Amino acid sequence: MARILIVEDEEKLARMLELELRYEGWATDKSFDGPSGLSKALSGEFDLVLLDVMLPGLSGLEVLRRLRREEKSYTPVILLTARDGVTDKVAGLDMGADDYITKPFAIEEVLARIRTALRKRETRQQPAELLTAGDLVMDPEGHILTKGGEPVNLTRREFDLLRFLMEHPNRVFTREQLLQQVWGYDYVGETNAVDVYISFLRNKVGSRAIETVRGVGYILRT
Repeated sequence: MARILIVEDEEKLARMLELELRYEGWATDKSFDGPSGLSKALSGEFDLVLLDVMLPGLSGLEVLRRLRREEKSYTPVILLTARDGVTDKVAGLDMGADDYITKPFAIEEVLARIRTALRKRETRQQPAELLTAGDLVMDPEGHILTKGGEPVNLTRREFDLLRFLMEHPNRVFTREQLLQQVWGYDYVGETNAVDVYISFLRNKVGSRAIETVRGVGYILRT
């Protein structure tokens, strides 16, 4: 049985979510402010967090930032936001959110997004083989990358992008395909985000690791 933490300061909404999630067979707990929500999320007891962006004490985005910085294992986070602005959504996704839902929402959408995130979590927890490309060796499960035996520190987005390319070597991907596969189908933003992160990766793993196919996209050759 999955355990889901609801961090929402609107108590009626939190209670409604709690009842619906329990009806689906999931165990739940609630927090009504940022600090207590962060404390519970860091306990490692939950399989997923529903996190409101506007919270007293700490904003939802700050809770997310600290959670990703401190946690030892990866916990899926779905943001709940009354804001419809692109900036908040992009900021949340770049900080490590798995998904976001804009209020007001249909409960069926929330349940569907939760099921999807939990399925991804189960897949992520399955033992993964090491990925290699030249002198790069990646342990996807341990979130570890080495180059020539030396550790390389990557952000989560950099790691996810490189992992996808290493899982599909010698294949050219367009910027749009990389956005869909790494950032997610709901990403709202410019395609030059791919170029920016490719540049970050090249600075860390070598300029020749990822080639540009002019007019098409990028490829990692083995």
